Amino acid sequence: MVDLIMPKLGESIMEATILKWHKKPGDKVEMDETVLDIATDKVDSEVPSTAEGTVTEILFKENDVVPIGTVIARINTNGSAAVSPPDTEHEEAEVMEEVPYQPEEKHSINNAGSGIRFYSPLVLNIAASEGISMSELENIEGTGQDGRVSKKDIMNYLENRKNAPKQSQQQTSQQRATVHEVPATTSKSEYAPAVYSGNVEIVEMDRMRKMIAKHMIDSQNTSAHVTSFTECDVTNLVLWREKIKKEFEKREGEKITFTPLFLEVIVKCIKKYPLINSSVDGDKIVIKKDINIGMATAMPNGNLIVPVIRNADQLNLTGLTKQVNSLANAARNNKLKPDDTANGTFTLTNVGTFGSIMGTPIINQPQVAILAVGAIKKRPVVIETEQGDSIAIRHMMYLSLSYDHRIIDGAYGSTFLNAVGKELENFDGKRGI
Repeated sequence: MVDLIMPKLGESIMEATILKWHKKPGDKVEMDETVLDIATDKVDSEVPSTAEGTVTEILFKENDVVPIGTVIARINTNGSAAVSPPDTEHEEAEVMEEVPYQPEEKHSINNAGSGIRFYSPLVLNIAASEGISMSELENIEGTGQDGRVSKKDIMNYLENRKNAPKQSQQQTSQQRATVHEVPATTSKSEYAPAVYSGNVEIVEMDRMRKMIAKHMIDSQNTSAHVTSFTECDVTNLVLWREKIKKEFEKREGEKITFTPLFLEVIVKCIKKYPLINSSVDGDKIVIKKDINIGMATAMPNGNLIVPVIRNADQLNLTGLTKQVNSLANAARNNKLKPDDTANGTFTLTNVGTFGSIMGTPIINQPQVAILAVGAIKKRPVVIETEQGDSIAIRHMMYLSLSYDHRIIDGAYGSTFLNAVGKELENFDGKRGI
């Protein structure tokens, strides 16, 4: 008998959602054959079988959120054992016993005796919207890793609080009012269903859109966003690319876009201004020595995902081009792996792809800055020469940098942004490929 385990899907990923089972108890399965599809807050993935045999047990249903390392199914490898239906009465207890890191005493709320309890942004957002004070939150039993409070835990708490006797609810309300010094708000679940007037169509968000919405709100609630703008003359860069693109494709087998050229300049400027390549951990600033640049990429359904080019500072222009094209194609074909979107330290987004001349992007947490490049447009521009000023048609582009004002001051953010602009303007149009 072989246990099929929820695989580890990246450094920061602690759980995954089961999207679809491709096998059911009694089905034969080959080695490396896909058994189920799962999703994290990064990407969707397939989980292959780790053995050849017969599926005997499936321990979780579709849409269940399962911690990494949990047994999710069992496969009989000798072909003799009968398929045993799941025991619903004891299923939860058995599953919990299979989690190697599950604490024996669920009432322990501290992380390994550190005295500090971790709450995910999702849990904190739910607590804030439902009027749950920190003192209440600290008393909620956590079933996650190291006793963490999961979404399921806080939703169960809310349901129990709603069904509690009226007197108990009043006491809880008084407690919240005392802690926050404001009256407790009514739970969203107690509101009447929304009524829409006029001719409308109601569309349910898909799973990816819900996650994007959550990440955007989390980022706005975490970072003090400031956006600075500049414009630059990218004529030399545009003409150089136009001149070499056919030869480059013939030699390297890859089309060269503007993205690797932008990335090359960003890497150069990050080395001059390393604070841009950092994150915030409480009262600490963590400056990243690795330069892993994410590039926002549109998927076929219109959603955006941010694959990461690792160690971008160690790649030449050809290497950057190949990485950009490979990750972009994987994103468009839903072939990204979880690690492809992990550990980014800075992000580039091209709002010009869709015709926008500029944008105010939202920081990709836990990073502290994101650069947006707008559409390149021909415009008449005043050119200063030794012979005097003249007006010429130039290829112009707006740049915008959103940064976390908690640690990036306006002077530093603007200086970095202008450095990127100057590097693009001073692009060597005579360089080789």
